[in-house]
Amino acid sequence: MSPDSPNPSDPDVTPQAAPCERLPATAERPNPGFYSTHALDRAFKANLARLTAGITPAGLASVYFEWLVHLMLSPGKQLELGEKFTRKLTRFGQYLGRQTLEPCPGACIEPLEQDRRFSGEEWQRWPYNLIYQSFLLTQQWWHNATSDVDGLSPESERVVNFITRQILDRYSPSNSPWLNPEVVATTMATGGQNLVVGWQHFIEDWERAVSGKPPVGAEAFRVGKNLAITPGKVVYRNHLIELIQYAPTTKQVYAEPVLIVPAWIMKFYILDLSPSQSLVKYLVDQGHTVFMISWRNPSSEDHDLGMEDYRRLGPMAALDSVCAITGSHRVHGVGYCLGGTLLSIAAAAMARDGDERLASLTTLATQVDFTEAGELMLFIGESQVSYLENMMWDQGYLDGYQMAGAFQILRSNDLIWSRIVHDYLLGGRQPMNALMAWNADLTRMPYRMHSEYLRQLFLNNDLANGHYRVDGRPVVIQDIRAPLFVVSTTTDHVAPWKSVYKIHLLADTDEVTFVLTSGGHNAGIVSEPGHPGRRFRMSEPQHEQAYLDPDTWQHITPEQDGSWWPAWHQWLAAHSSGQVPPPGMGSQQYPPLTDAPGSYVLAP
Repeated sequence: MSPDSPNPSDPDVTPQAAPCERLPATAERPNPGFYSTHALDRAFKANLARLTAGITPAGLASVYFEWLVHLMLSPGKQLELGEKFTRKLTRFGQYLGRQTLEPCPGACIEPLEQDRRFSGEEWQRWPYNLIYQSFLLTQQWWHNATSDVDGLSPESERVVNFITRQILDRYSPSNSPWLNPEVVATTMATGGQNLVVGWQHFIEDWERAVSGKPPVGAEAFRVGKNLAITPGKVVYRNHLIELIQYAPTTKQVYAEPVLIVPAWIMKFYILDLSPSQSLVKYLVDQGHTVFMISWRNPSSEDHDLGMEDYRRLGPMAALDSVCAITGSHRVHGVGYCLGGTLLSIAAAAMARDGDERLASLTTLATQVDFTEAGELMLFIGESQVSYLENMMWDQGYLDGYQMAGAFQILRSNDLIWSRIVHDYLLGGRQPMNALMAWNADLTRMPYRMHSEYLRQLFLNNDLANGHYRVDGRPVVIQDIRAPLFVVSTTTDHVAPWKSVYKIHLLADTDEVTFVLTSGGHNAGIVSEPGHPGRRFRMSEPQHEQAYLDPDTWQHITPEQDGSWWPAWHQWLAAHSSGQVPPPGMGSQQYPPLTDAPGSYVLAP
């Protein structure tokens, strides 16, 4: 056992059996071949999962079969699709005829607002306008074919519709070097040098990917050099976390410190990027004492660490340290993404047990109800979770590259195909920035924890249903009485804002301040003052006001220009008890161990 591996005799580690071992239901001794056959199944599926990027072929085949059978049993739907095909063909024929009669015949079908693939002027000229218009008509017909099929469950319909769209996007004319007018023009102008350079880019990216190196340009962004450089000290360390205390920059600080719990699916310095983009630096400069959890990147030896280990060794251990170092009995808790879900679980358990150390609770892009978790739910089902469990069982964790693939599929046009066109067909290179470099610094998820997270929260929705247990007893969000500041983002594909908004249905506190800011899951949170184009909506709690659905709330809540950070600072200040001299860096019980950003964030 390595020095960093969990020791079963260590009180900080709870050794438990893996959550997904399926033993025979009977207490009798299993057949001699039981374990070997199950091990064979798991080994086969684990290796297959690596070839399919963790997406189960059985699950996809089953939903497509379900769709096909229901479509076969719906002759009315078939007639409707035949009629739509004829109408689209006629419409396209009329559009083709107008090409010879009118200099600007207009469009036969308009792309969706977010579809920018055919926005260039070159696409409006013959014959490329015919090519992309026929593609959009085909795409629209397939959307009709996979929607509103009688008897098909909504979950299966969303999966079939989504996967069909991904297949069609793969064969979009914009991705073809001989059907994309911009690529054709560039190839003619450069004598094909763009394709030569693009091929060199592809080989370079492939070599970096297989060798585990960061993407091109990421070397210019280094943690501790020009990223995560806010001064501070690591004041506590256990097997899962390092706790960073940041040095004050003001003569007086707010009495209640701020404890930030990021998700362990990401490196913490998303909140401490360059000095101009650092939420941590902003808070410190406003007079807040800030503590940050830096999660350890687990290895295969950590496969049995579960959600309870993360709660106990994460926010609860950090909370004890923060109170001891600052002498404050009250702390502002902040959780981001999965860290916000974990902190909400911890807050609910604290409220149940009478622990009143949380002065407030802020969640950033965080879900506590997973019934409407967006397109990410397309990858969460019994077949998919079981498939991932086999892969994690084999290697002990879910690798960051395997997680990144699923997130890229959610935005394949923006993250996959547009990059292929730009970098490989046009021979360009998108310049690296701090956020992109952070995004390439991938982490891992332990087998047990990720299995429990997917099953208890996504599949069963235990937290919202009151079935999630801490120390053997259920916890519920309704028990939380601390004021809530909830931030969501408009284009979040991981935690859709309407899903985050459901906190209004679960929280029983008198004060829920809800913010909807422009941007995505990461860019909307890293929204520093002065960032161009940022806007947000914020509603103050209205006592005894009837519930507003998210669409109505968005319609009646005025939009404000700028960053939401100053509004949050003012809210934190209003929920603090005044200002005091800054506490020391660490204490006798918690002496500083090393300079920020610590060692855990640097580990590969």
